[in-house]
Amino acid sequence: MVGLGTILNVAAIVAGGLIGLVFSRAISARYQQTLMQAIGVCVIFVGIGGAVQQMMTVTADGLQSGGTMMVVISYAVGSLLGEWIDLERRMEQFGTWLKVKTGNAREKQFVDAFVTASLTVCIGAMAIVGAIQDGLSGDHSTLALKAMLDMVIICVMSASMGKGCLFAAIPVGIQQGAVTLLARAIQPLMTEAALANLSLTGSILIFCVGVNLLWEKKLKVANMLPSIVVAVILAFTGI
Repeated sequence: MVGLGTILNVAAIVAGGLIGLVFSRAISARYQQTLMQAIGVCVIFVGIGGAVQQMMTVTADGLQSGGTMMVVISYAVGSLLGEWIDLERRMEQFGTWLKVKTGNAREKQFVDAFVTASLTVCIGAMAIVGAIQDGLSGDHSTLALKAMLDMVIICVMSASMGKGCLFAAIPVGIQQGAVTLLARAIQPLMTEAALANLSLTGSILIFCVGVNLLWEKKLKVANMLPSIVVAVILAFTGI
Protein backbone atom coordinates (compact mmCIF):
# COMPACT_ATOMS: atom_id res chain seq x y z
CA MET A 1 0.00 0.00 0.00
CA VAL A 2 1.53 3.30 -1.12
CA GLY A 3 1.67 5.81 1.74
CA LEU A 4 1.59 3.20 4.50
CA GLY A 5 5.07 4.22 5.69
CA THR A 6 3.98 7.79 6.41
CA ILE A 7 0.82 6.57 8.14
CA LEU A 8 2.93 4.31 10.38
CA ASN A 9 5.33 7.17 11.10
CA VAL A 10 2.54 9.58 12.06
CA ALA A 11 0.88 6.95 14.26
CA ALA A 12 4.19 6.15 15.97
CA ILE A 13 4.82 9.83 16.78
CA VAL A 14 1.33 10.21 18.27
CA ALA A 15 1.75 7.00 20.28
CA GLY A 16 5.19 8.03 21.51
CA GLY A 17 3.89 11.46 22.47
CA LEU A 18 0.98 10.02 24.46
CA ILE A 19 3.25 7.56 26.28
CA GLY A 20 5.66 10.37 27.10
CA LEU A 21 2.86 12.56 28.48
CA VAL A 22 1.65 9.74 30.74
CA PHE A 23 5.22 9.18 31.91
CA SER A 24 5.76 12.91 32.58
CA ARG A 25 3.01 12.92 35.21
CA ALA A 26 5.02 10.48 37.29
CA ILE A 27 8.23 12.55 37.41
CA SER A 28 8.98 15.95 38.92
CA ALA A 29 10.12 19.08 37.04
CA ARG A 30 13.70 18.48 38.22
CA TYR A 31 13.81 15.07 36.54
CA GLN A 32 12.15 16.46 33.41
CA GLN A 33 14.89 19.09 33.14
CA THR A 34 17.60 16.46 33.48
CA LEU A 35 15.85 14.32 30.87
CA MET A 36 15.74 17.25 28.41
CA GLN A 37 19.47 17.86 28.89
CA ALA A 38 20.13 14.17 28.24
CA ILE A 39 18.10 14.38 25.02
CA GLY A 40 20.09 17.44 23.97
CA VAL A 41 23.40 15.64 24.44
CA CYS A 42 22.17 12.60 22.49
CA VAL A 43 20.83 14.72 19.62
CA ILE A 44 24.12 16.62 19.42
CA PHE A 45 26.11 13.40 19.10
CA VAL A 46 23.67 11.95 16.55
CA GLY A 47 24.30 15.08 14.47
CA ILE A 48 28.07 14.91 14.94
CA GLY A 49 28.11 11.21 14.02
CA GLY A 50 26.15 11.77 10.81
CA ALA A 51 28.28 14.74 9.79
CA VAL A 52 31.59 12.99 10.47
CA GLN A 53 30.42 9.92 8.57
CA GLN A 54 29.80 12.03 5.46
CA MET A 55 32.83 14.34 5.74
CA MET A 56 35.53 11.85 6.69
CA THR A 57 36.96 9.09 4.52
CA VAL A 58 39.65 6.59 5.47
CA THR A 59 42.60 6.41 3.05
CA ALA A 60 46.03 4.82 3.14
CA ASP A 61 47.37 8.12 4.48
CA GLY A 62 44.77 8.36 7.25
CA LEU A 63 41.56 10.37 7.57
CA GLN A 64 40.66 12.91 4.90
CA SER A 65 37.82 15.41 5.11
CA GLY A 66 35.64 16.73 2.31
CA GLY A 67 32.49 18.69 1.66
CA THR A 68 33.68 21.79 3.51
CA MET A 69 33.04 24.20 0.64
CA MET A 70 29.63 22.66 -0.03
CA VAL A 71 28.63 23.08 3.63
CA VAL A 72 29.79 26.70 3.78
CA ILE A 73 27.96 27.69 0.59
CA SER A 74 24.82 25.71 1.50
CA TYR A 75 24.53 27.27 4.92
CA ALA A 76 25.43 30.78 3.80
CA VAL A 77 22.91 30.84 0.94
CA GLY A 78 20.30 28.68 2.67
CA SER A 79 20.34 30.67 5.91
CA LEU A 80 19.94 33.94 4.03
CA LEU A 81 16.95 32.50 2.16
CA GLY A 82 15.47 31.14 5.37
CA GLU A 83 15.92 34.47 7.13
CA TRP A 84 14.30 36.26 4.20
CA ILE A 85 11.29 33.90 4.29
CA ASP A 86 11.52 33.83 8.11
CA LEU A 87 10.65 30.16 8.42
CA GLU A 88 11.30 30.19 12.17
CA ARG A 89 8.57 32.77 12.75
CA ARG A 90 6.16 30.98 10.42
CA MET A 91 6.64 27.68 12.25
CA GLU A 92 6.12 29.45 15.56
CA GLN A 93 2.96 31.10 14.23
CA PHE A 94 1.62 27.70 13.15
CA GLY A 95 2.56 26.32 16.58
CA THR A 96 0.70 29.19 18.27
CA TRP A 97 -2.35 28.53 16.09
CA LEU A 98 -2.23 24.83 17.02
CA LYS A 99 -1.81 25.72 20.67
CA VAL A 100 -5.06 27.72 20.65
CA LYS A 101 -7.06 25.39 18.38
CA THR A 102 -6.15 22.29 20.42
CA GLY A 103 -7.09 23.90 23.73
CA ASN A 104 -3.53 24.12 25.04
CA ALA A 105 -3.36 27.90 25.47
CA ARG A 106 -1.99 27.52 29.00
CA GLU A 107 0.81 25.19 27.93
CA LYS A 108 3.88 27.45 28.20
CA GLN A 109 6.32 25.21 26.29
CA PHE A 110 3.87 24.14 23.58
CA VAL A 111 5.26 26.19 20.67
CA ASP A 112 8.92 25.54 21.49
CA ALA A 113 8.20 21.83 21.96
CA PHE A 114 6.33 21.66 18.65
CA VAL A 115 9.07 23.43 16.65
CA THR A 116 11.94 21.50 18.26
CA ALA A 117 10.28 18.09 17.93
CA SER A 118 9.20 18.81 14.33
CA LEU A 119 12.73 19.74 13.29
CA THR A 120 14.18 16.68 15.02
CA VAL A 121 11.96 14.14 13.23
CA CYS A 122 11.63 15.89 9.84
CA ILE A 123 15.32 16.53 9.08
CA GLY A 124 17.39 13.78 7.50
CA ALA A 125 17.87 11.62 4.45
CA MET A 126 15.88 8.71 5.87
CA ALA A 127 12.60 10.64 5.56
CA ILE A 128 13.24 11.51 1.88
CA VAL A 129 14.62 8.13 0.80
CA GLY A 130 11.95 6.21 2.68
CA ALA A 131 9.13 8.31 1.25
CA ILE A 132 10.47 7.86 -2.31
CA GLN A 133 10.69 4.07 -1.82
CA ASP A 134 7.14 4.07 -0.48
CA GLY A 135 5.88 6.13 -3.43
CA LEU A 136 7.60 4.10 -6.13
CA SER A 137 7.14 0.51 -4.96
CA GLY A 138 5.10 0.59 -1.77
CA ASP A 139 8.22 -0.42 0.18
CA HIS A 140 7.67 1.13 3.61
CA SER A 141 10.51 -0.67 5.43
CA THR A 142 12.71 2.45 5.76
CA LEU A 143 9.85 4.58 7.07
CA ALA A 144 8.80 1.78 9.43
CA LEU A 145 12.30 1.84 10.94
CA LYS A 146 12.15 5.64 11.14
CA ALA A 147 8.75 5.34 12.82
CA MET A 148 10.24 3.21 15.60
CA LEU A 149 13.10 5.68 16.14
CA ASP A 150 10.75 8.67 16.09
CA MET A 151 8.42 7.03 18.59
CA VAL A 152 11.24 6.69 21.11
CA ILE A 153 12.53 10.23 20.45
CA ILE A 154 9.09 11.86 20.76
CA CYS A 155 8.26 9.78 23.83
CA VAL A 156 11.32 11.10 25.65
CA MET A 157 10.92 14.66 24.35
CA SER A 158 7.23 14.88 25.28
CA ALA A 159 8.02 13.60 28.78
CA SER A 160 10.27 16.62 29.32
CA MET A 161 8.82 19.29 26.99
CA GLY A 162 5.08 18.59 26.95
CA LYS A 163 2.16 18.21 24.55
CA GLY A 164 3.62 20.24 21.68
CA CYS A 165 5.95 17.37 20.73
CA LEU A 166 2.99 15.14 19.87
CA PHE A 167 1.92 17.53 17.08
CA ALA A 168 5.21 16.98 15.24
CA ALA A 169 3.15 14.28 13.53
CA ILE A 170 1.56 17.01 11.36
CA PRO A 171 4.70 18.29 9.54
CA VAL A 172 6.00 14.72 9.24
CA GLY A 173 2.75 13.66 7.58
CA ILE A 174 2.79 16.65 5.22
CA GLN A 175 6.48 16.35 4.30
CA GLN A 176 6.67 12.60 3.78
CA GLY A 177 3.23 12.41 2.22
CA ALA A 178 4.19 15.06 -0.35
CA VAL A 179 7.46 13.28 -1.20
CA THR A 180 5.60 9.97 -1.56
CA LEU A 181 3.11 11.51 -3.97
CA LEU A 182 5.90 13.19 -5.99
CA ALA A 183 8.28 10.21 -5.77
CA ARG A 184 8.63 9.65 -9.52
CA ALA A 185 9.49 13.30 -10.12
CA ILE A 186 11.93 13.51 -7.20
CA GLN A 187 13.75 10.19 -7.70
CA PRO A 188 16.07 11.35 -10.54
CA LEU A 189 17.24 14.25 -8.35
CA MET A 190 18.23 11.99 -5.47
CA THR A 191 21.60 10.86 -6.84
CA GLU A 192 24.27 9.41 -4.56
CA ALA A 193 25.98 12.80 -4.35
CA ALA A 194 22.69 14.60 -3.62
CA LEU A 195 21.81 12.16 -0.84
CA ALA A 196 25.29 12.52 0.66
CA ASN A 197 24.94 16.33 0.67
CA LEU A 198 21.45 16.09 2.13
CA SER A 199 22.65 13.74 4.86
CA LEU A 200 25.61 15.98 5.75
CA THR A 201 23.68 19.24 5.93
CA GLY A 202 20.80 17.50 7.70
CA SER A 203 23.16 16.08 10.33
CA ILE A 204 24.53 19.55 11.03
CA LEU A 205 20.97 20.83 11.47
CA ILE A 206 20.29 18.00 13.93
CA PHE A 207 23.41 19.09 15.85
CA CYS A 208 21.95 22.62 15.97
CA VAL A 209 18.67 21.27 17.36
CA GLY A 210 20.66 19.59 20.14
CA VAL A 211 22.43 22.86 20.91
CA ASN A 212 19.05 24.57 21.30
CA LEU A 213 17.86 21.83 23.64
CA LEU A 214 20.84 22.38 25.90
CA TRP A 215 21.17 26.17 25.68
CA GLU A 216 17.58 27.35 25.24
CA LYS A 217 17.23 28.21 21.58
CA LYS A 218 20.36 30.09 20.61
CA LEU A 219 20.09 29.15 16.92
CA LYS A 220 17.29 29.75 14.39
CA VAL A 221 17.38 26.22 13.02
CA ALA A 222 14.19 26.57 10.95
CA ASN A 223 15.73 29.50 9.08
CA MET A 224 18.62 27.21 8.11
CA LEU A 225 16.34 24.59 6.51
CA PRO A 226 16.80 25.89 2.92
CA SER A 227 20.45 24.86 3.27
CA ILE A 228 19.34 21.29 2.55
CA VAL A 229 17.79 22.33 -0.78
CA VAL A 230 20.90 24.33 -1.70
CA ALA A 231 23.08 21.31 -0.82
CA VAL A 232 21.09 19.04 -3.16
CA ILE A 233 21.40 21.62 -5.97
CA LEU A 234 25.16 21.88 -5.39
CA ALA A 235 25.47 18.12 -5.89
CA PHE A 236 24.87 18.73 -9.62
CA THR A 237 27.55 21.43 -9.84
CA GLY A 238 30.50 19.34 -8.66
CA ILE A 239 31.16 21.51 -5.58
